[in-house]
Amino acid sequence: MNLGISILDRYIGRAVLGGTLLVMLVLVGLNLFFGFVNQVNDIGKGSFGLSEAIQYALLTLPRRTYEMFSMAALLGSLLGLGQMASHSELVVMRAAGVSLFKIIRAVLQAGVILVVIASLLGEVVAPPMEQKAQHLRALTLDQRITFQGDQGFWARDGHSFINIREILPGNRIQNIRIYEFDAQHRLRSSTYAETATYKDDRWLLNDIHKSEIDVDGVETQSFAHAEWASLLSADLLSVVIVKPEILSVWDLASFIRYQRDNGLESAPYELAFWSKVTLPLSSLVMVLLSIPFVFGSLRDSGASQRMFVGIMIGIAFYLINKTLNHLSLVYGIDPLLSATLPSIVFLAVGAWAISRIR
Repeated sequence: MNLGISILDRYIGRAVLGGTLLVMLVLVGLNLFFGFVNQVNDIGKGSFGLSEAIQYALLTLPRRTYEMFSMAALLGSLLGLGQMASHSELVVMRAAGVSLFKIIRAVLQAGVILVVIASLLGEVVAPPMEQKAQHLRALTLDQRITFQGDQGFWARDGHSFINIREILPGNRIQNIRIYEFDAQHRLRSSTYAETATYKDDRWLLNDIHKSEIDVDGVETQSFAHAEWASLLSADLLSVVIVKPEILSVWDLASFIRYQRDNGLESAPYELAFWSKVTLPLSSLVMVLLSIPFVFGSLRDSGASQRMFVGIMIGIAFYLINKTLNHLSLVYGIDPLLSATLPSIVFLAVGAWAISRIR
């Protein structure tokens, strides 16, 4: 009996995973094409040519694949289970005494495999590939990353405030200003460095002009080079370059701690953190949602109709999720609630629909 259940689990699992793989291949192909098309207008700028456009599209593909994983899981489950429903295999299973619970268990086991794949893609593959893509683009287009207009990027490190106007590829920054205050919040020194390079856990500043401020006046000194130990590491700066939602959970957690320790705003990164944590689970919810459609009113429908319904559900989930994310940042809604609420709502709807299956 256990052997029969194991064979049945594998059979249903292969249908779900096979359908998801097929859908993913189609979506990946479309994404790769449109990712390349988006770069066509930049070909010829600087040293950004055809090969760089192709490389950029390929390097950003894991990130785009990760973002659409929930949709692929839903459509793939509908496709795989829908084929079984069209061939009356699910009806035969039920008639042979296989309970609905056992079928759901087999589907969710396949869903767990999809969750593992999504987690590996989002945590291990996509973040470094995305950063390589951004560095490639910056180098070949001769772009420099500037934050918040003319004021550059600001950071706090203990009693020091750091202003960086430009971040360059290869752990390099340019036009750096460091303002150091004492415990009474009085400015004690102002340092300007033309460039800096991160190496061996510290920054090497170049072409430095430093002004020391005390009750007797201001003393200015110049140095060719100087080491600068700061909590603001190159890894933390790379967090700022790439959109928060693209980073790994570990990078986000590190940057959130840094922001909190220095009394800085961390809500966008907390939202991205919880969205990353819950996205693989949302794939599992999407797989669960496919079950009512192959046993319910769409059981006898064609594959195109089921896929259309699946696309509508996926779009609804995406829009609700994005809307809540924006509301969270605007109105200060708890990031954990904002990130998990769509999955909870769709899980409740799926559970209710499954409970009505006879």
